Amino acid sequence: MSAPAPLVLRDVHVPPAPAWWPPAPGWWLVLLAVAVLVAVPLLWRARRRRRRARWLRLFEAECSGALPPPEQVAAASQLLRRAARRVDPRADRLQGAAWLQFLDGPKGHAFSKDVGALLLDGGYRPRVDPRQMQALRSLAAARFVQLMEGRR
Repeated sequence: MSAPAPLVLRDVHVPPAPAWWPPAPGWWLVLLAVAVLVAVPLLWRARRRRRRARWLRLFEAECSGALPPPEQVAAASQLLRRAARRVDPRADRLQGAAWLQFLDGPKGHAFSKDVGALLLDGGYRPRVDPRQMQALRSLAAARFVQLMEGRR
């Protein structure tokens, strides 16, 4: 009998490492979740910015510089009262110092102690100082946007 043929032994072949692309389905889900978490706040912020710009354009259109200053004061007051109804349904009925305190909000006294007091009698004055009117318009525009957003 003849001797068995010697066996040729070879090293164990390790399978190749899995390719890094395309990733496993779980990684696609993680990527999608991260994209959503990044995109949603950005879209929300852009929407809010467009809405604020639209409200400011509305305010500027209603209180345009083409109107005489007393009419600008009346228009600003009317817009502020409309916006105040979004925060408090009874706010548009406030008069005098109570109205100015409502417009001051919790943080300041810009309306009751500064040019905001022009809202009370500025619509009835024969002349209004243009600098006061400009200061009132910027103050009222900022407060208008806050009220339209529903912030006290």
